[in-house]
Amino acid sequence: MTKNMADETKKTYTKQGAADSAARKGTRVMGTVLVTSGTGKTGRRVAERLTALGVPVRAGSRAGEVPFDWQDESGWAAALDGTEAAYVAYYPDLAVPGAAGAMAAFGRVAAASGLRRVVLLSGRGEPQAAVAEEALRGACGEVELTVVRSAFFAQNFSEGALLDSVLGGELVFPAGSTAEPFLDIDDLADVVVAALTRDGHAGAVYELTGPRSLTFEEAAEELGRAAGRPVRYVPVSGPAYAEVLEGFGVSGPEAGFLAELFATLLDGHNSATTDDVKRVLGREAKEFTAFTREAARDGAWHG
Repeated sequence: MTKNMADETKKTYTKQGAADSAARKGTRVMGTVLVTSGTGKTGRRVAERLTALGVPVRAGSRAGEVPFDWQDESGWAAALDGTEAAYVAYYPDLAVPGAAGAMAAFGRVAAASGLRRVVLLSGRGEPQAAVAEEALRGACGEVELTVVRSAFFAQNFSEGALLDSVLGGELVFPAGSTAEPFLDIDDLADVVVAALTRDGHAGAVYELTGPRSLTFEEAAEELGRAAGRPVRYVPVSGPAYAEVLEGFGVSGPEAGFLAELFATLLDGHNSATTDDVKRVLGREAKEFTAFTREAARDGAWHG
């Protein structure tokens, strides 16, 4: 947790105020929550929201105050010691080789530590990610598990891998004319926090999407309008995209994996929307247009 994050939280919440707010919303203020990948796009947002509710957060990362490295199991027990729940965001993706083994190992450590609840971030429509989900489910015993399967993050255009493409005016991506229901990460974080802090989500599998599916060409047009600069979608093949990634310094094997993953995800089977955000939060998911306007207002594309 950074000092700026803590200061911002203190401006709005006191411990008693957070507890009162939580009670009104049906939230049970819990013990300490381990947030893996606590400095990442989703982990940071989850940690901020938990802190605002008065829930103690232990933000794990490879170089942070709480060491947590998915490649080094030796530190997991210490990171989980004394925690009640955990948000699990596996890096780089649950579909990569070795992810299922890591999930099984984490599940065993979680069960041994006495953890009560786990919320796992997964990919929507990823067969190999589903294998990793099952590995965790089979290993964690009595630990309550909720799986949150996400559509493509809208924030990939504003703070992720595609930011430079938007800034450069050419959105190069292997999506063809497939439509995708882009999900705002703030909605995902709200769902994760609800599942971590409220009862009734044990065993659930939520598929989170935005309320509308857009092709990447349509998304590029909206991004351009919000950013105030032309953004053109340039469809490419999977192998061609792997070459693009290698040009940015991504290793050959990782570039090939990512290109193959996108080809799997963007073949049309994930194009339909769901109402799972509304089911959990009682409100509609954020529209892509609203995301672009907020990102532009916050200076995402001023570079």
